Amino acid sequence: MANLKVVKKTVRKTVRAGDSKQLPQALQAYQAIEEMIVKGVLEPGAKVSEKGLSEMIGLGRTPIREALQRLAAEGMVTIVPRAGILIAAIDITDQFRLIEVRRELERLLAGRAARLASAEECDIFRTLAVRFREAGKAGDAELFIPTDREFNARIAGTANNKYALFAMSAIQAQTRRFWFLYFSRFGDLKKVCEFHAKMAEAIASADEASAKKASDNLIDYVEQYTRRTLDALCVG
Repeated sequence: MANLKVVKKTVRKTVRAGDSKQLPQALQAYQAIEEMIVKGVLEPGAKVSEKGLSEMIGLGRTPIREALQRLAAEGMVTIVPRAGILIAAIDITDQFRLIEVRRELERLLAGRAARLASAEECDIFRTLAVRFREAGKAGDAELFIPTDREFNARIAGTANNKYALFAMSAIQAQTRRFWFLYFSRFGDLKKVCEFHAKMAEAIASADEASAKKASDNLIDYVEQYTRRTLDALCVG
């Protein structure tokens, strides 16, 4: 089982200060468990239980169970009846198939978000662009991660397409996991923050074509650092 102090520190950082009380407990549990998986606090192949996670996170077993069902649907965990929950392994050779799908879905969502964003939502995207640049300038992955999560949630909500959102949820979870494991070695945080910032600004400007182009530029970069990662690891 993971070190309890590390777990509690991770959980505290999962939701930005002041926001946790406004989130349903199942969503709090999902974000906490997902971040522990993404950061390797819960390692691939580790076996956990609803009871153990409940004690670690400080939430009841019902929201933990709901969170685990969602994580299972996203391929992050495997629920084995009467045996517990297994943290899924990472298949790094599968990343290019994931990127292929992600490219089309993110372009669709970015374009719809730019077309449908309200004035209030545009202001939020401008704020997110500022936060991305702050994270890039400081090299602050701890700021980038929650900003990226909020950015993805805002795009999904603004785009208002539940089918694309459902398809993207598993992709985003796996993407964050790959990112945390390998990005510090093979990626450039400042660059990826700038790609995100430009995408946020295009959406805020209601420029659908530019939002789609910014999305493509981001995915081009993701593909490049994924290739560098696989080449360095002699995989593929």
